[in-house]
Amino acid sequence: MQQKAKMALAVLAAIAALISVWAPAFAEKPIVIGAPLATSFLYGWDAEKAIKLAVEEINAAGGVKVGNEKRPFAVDVIDTRDLEPGVPVSEALLAVEKLILEKNVDFLIGGPVRSEAALAAMSLLAKNKKVSILTTGALTPKYHETVAENPDKYKYCFRISGEAKWMVGGELVPCLEQIGKTFNLNRLMIMVQDVAHARMGGKILAGVMAKKGWQVIGEPIVFPTGATDFSTGLLDAKKQNAQVIIIWMDMPETAILLKQWYDMKVPALPFGTIIAAAEQPGFWKATEGKGEFCLANVVNAGNAPSNATPWTMKFVDAYTKKYGLEPEGYGTSSSYMAVYTLKDAIERAGSLDSDKVADALKKTDLMGVYGRIRFDPKSNQVIPSQDPAEGAVGTIFQWQAGKRVVVFPPKIAVGEIKLPPWMKQ
Repeated sequence: MQQKAKMALAVLAAIAALISVWAPAFAEKPIVIGAPLATSFLYGWDAEKAIKLAVEEINAAGGVKVGNEKRPFAVDVIDTRDLEPGVPVSEALLAVEKLILEKNVDFLIGGPVRSEAALAAMSLLAKNKKVSILTTGALTPKYHETVAENPDKYKYCFRISGEAKWMVGGELVPCLEQIGKTFNLNRLMIMVQDVAHARMGGKILAGVMAKKGWQVIGEPIVFPTGATDFSTGLLDAKKQNAQVIIIWMDMPETAILLKQWYDMKVPALPFGTIIAAAEQPGFWKATEGKGEFCLANVVNAGNAPSNATPWTMKFVDAYTKKYGLEPEGYGTSSSYMAVYTLKDAIERAGSLDSDKVADALKKTDLMGVYGRIRFDPKSNQVIPSQDPAEGAVGTIFQWQAGKRVVVFPPKIAVGEIKLPPWMKQ
């Protein structure tokens, strides 16, 4: 008994010592980040992991300086379910409302993830004067265009990740042009998911590539969310001699599409401008290598290994060490970077006041994981670029021999695009 008592006292002493070490950093009330995310889907769970990694790092370094105080971050995640088939937008709005009104979070980072839900939440954010940094999903240009149309009302709404217009005009089109010149390809088929950003993106891309001299085969083929058979579209691609298939879908069933593409030996290069399944490190094993040669746009650098900035691989390595796999796709690096950007704005504002932090965010100029982070002063949209020294840079990679090899943009590429052997001429 005496020995047990001594052991208990030793344990208590160790706990007391730990408390005394950490107490200075955590003496003040936490700054609570509310994270509305579709946690059962890639663009939700990767964002949650990245937010928590950034919070852990910041807290370990002493927290956030607010005036003369040092305060830690805390995270409150809520499942919006907005990527699930058939779930109404109202459910995501209720989740956001709960974070604001019941949980009393200080700021929002993450979603809603579905474009329709993110747009619907803007009025709720404005009404409650709650600063939100959108980091995942929600690629619709309408988000930042709405801010630009009424900047006073929506001054609290920021987006630190990419959006459909830039993805098409600044990344997808130049990459397609590079593919066309390198391999003498010009016949394009487009397959999209029946959601706002995909329908809009597919339509924009079709018009742009037609003007570039490409032969766009028919209208974009639209598949409902949750579809599990894509053979009809793939057979049509084969029949119409498509050479490149653009896939714009954020549902996990895209793994089935690529397996069918491989088994049917469709002589067209699959290019996912958003293709959730193929973005993930486990995709190769899950498809037994049948997704090889698929291109995937993961929106921001750092979502696949590269040397975009000195911080890129530091983030990739930290994520890999903590979670046992590389950053998983779109929404990872942007969610991580949003926490650091919020910290920077709070410290410059010297306050948690929403108006002061929003004003500070507008003046952000921070070199991060995927390049220089600045927001457009009219729209609060992160400023993009193909050069990480100038703005937020994207990433397009290709699956090659079990690895995600970054092939675009040129300034951060580590390899070259390859064609499947069955379509080489």
